[in-house]
Amino acid sequence: MLGPDDVLAFRPRRITVAGTSGAGKSVLARRISALTGSAYTEIDALFHGPDWTTRPTFEADVEAVLATDAWVIDWQYGFARPLIADRAELCVFLDLPRRRVLGQVTRRTVRRRLTRERLWGVVTEPPLWTFVTDRDHIIRWSWRTWPKTRRLVAELAQSHPRLPLVRLQSHEEAERWLTGPLAGSLSHRS
Repeated sequence: MLGPDDVLAFRPRRITVAGTSGAGKSVLARRISALTGSAYTEIDALFHGPDWTTRPTFEADVEAVLATDAWVIDWQYGFARPLIADRAELCVFLDLPRRRVLGQVTRRTVRRRLTRERLWGVVTEPPLWTFVTDRDHIIRWSWRTWPKTRRLVAELAQSHPRLPLVRLQSHEEAERWLTGPLAGSLSHRS
């Protein structure tokens, strides 16, 4: 695994961002997209339909994004992860401490619920009290899947040894990587 100061010897065009729900994958992916010019697709927008149902076109939509030459996409969902890994040129793992992720996902969820923010144009966060009743409430989901995400990334490193994997353990490391190694790689020819 590469760290926040390790130089990339190439200009990545197909990049996936891994991390637990609430870690900041989408924010980081948007920044990577802006720097590289590779279009960002938020995979949750492809997955979630009205009333939190799975969109029937999810698989076809993922395949369509991955068929393009340059993209940034979140590394999520059992169906999509292997396809993304097979096409990616770089994986960035936002591996924040569990407590940090919990704080971030909690603040985000409360803000989204209180403002009734529409997510992906189709849904809003459920009432906050569902944290107690719904085992898969996003805050509980994030806490429960934090170790699973680490395991999946470790398995990815084993199954795709040629896929460069950058591990960022804080927002400060992410900023250092964005402005250092990633920015430096953009001067390389494709």
